[in-house]
Amino acid sequence: MYADKSPKIVSFQVYYIGIVAMRSPCGSLLSLRRFNAVFSAGTVRRATSSAAMRLVQFCHVGDEGRVRVGVERPEGQGVIDLKAFDPSVPSTMREFLEMGQSGMDCAGRALSSGQCVVPRSDIRLLSPVTGPEKVVCVGMNYRDHCLEQNAPIPEEPIIFSKFPSTITGPYDDIILPEESTEVDWEVELAFVIGRKGKHIKEEDALSYVAGFTVANDVSARDWQMKRNGKQWLLGKTFDTFCPLGPAIVTTAALKDVHNLGIRCLVNGAVVQDSNTSQMIFQTQKLVAWLSRFVTLCPGDVFLSGTPPGVGVFRNPPVYLKRGDVVECQIDEIGSIKNKVV
Repeated sequence: MYADKSPKIVSFQVYYIGIVAMRSPCGSLLSLRRFNAVFSAGTVRRATSSAAMRLVQFCHVGDEGRVRVGVERPEGQGVIDLKAFDPSVPSTMREFLEMGQSGMDCAGRALSSGQCVVPRSDIRLLSPVTGPEKVVCVGMNYRDHCLEQNAPIPEEPIIFSKFPSTITGPYDDIILPEESTEVDWEVELAFVIGRKGKHIKEEDALSYVAGFTVANDVSARDWQMKRNGKQWLLGKTFDTFCPLGPAIVTTAALKDVHNLGIRCLVNGAVVQDSNTSQMIFQTQKLVAWLSRFVTLCPGDVFLSGTPPGVGVFRNPPVYLKRGDVVECQIDEIGSIKNKVV
């Protein structure tokens, strides 16, 4: 729709610029550029949730107590601080996702503006989401992982959970607990819920997903398989047992999330190497399935299963030890790298 050329509309546009200028600490130049990102030749353009973006959560070096939400610029050109761009943006990713479409629109405008950029050297990336209501995990969800343990292909998703306190950053340490001697790795494709829903239809499910990220479902096999009545929770939920990151990558930024290379390296040696096409239950199915039982909320994290190559099924079994470095990679999304301490 084209704006009316009448003086009434012109005065409205000038008023809009004034409001943005007062709200933005990046200065009046930013205000004009933000205006141009929204209005071009009188045509209204809106960013949408399908925009290709990489959303991050970070803190400034030397100011670790102040969490910020940002958007990565292409080719390592820094991160746009969304709160500096618009002070009304909350400081955590979960709160940002609760803004819904307005938050995504703001992130799109910020990315287009090129303003409020912080150099990567000045920040520390945190987990892209912290303090979610739920961390949902899916077991036995790769065909090749089922084959390596001679297990039948599940007929419905196998759901378990980790406590949210397991989440740690993409480059933070994994703490080896004294209570376990059988700590293992599991690279996983993770996704983050972007809006609230219950009884979601499979054909609508991707519209509830904010984006995808990389996870390591670190697991204490002795507690998972031998202790605690063989219930998986304790073996999965030690502190730091869910490294996550480096960014939430929106669906539009990925060619096909269910056809991506997925790998895990321990001390530089490849231990897992597969493709997300091996997933038995894809993202849409998992969202629809779990929403039959619980309400999904913005910030909820899903870990969608691991491919073959975990330590417990090697002969002999191999487990992590202090000093090991675990790197989890997914094509087009990124990698996380964590030292075992």
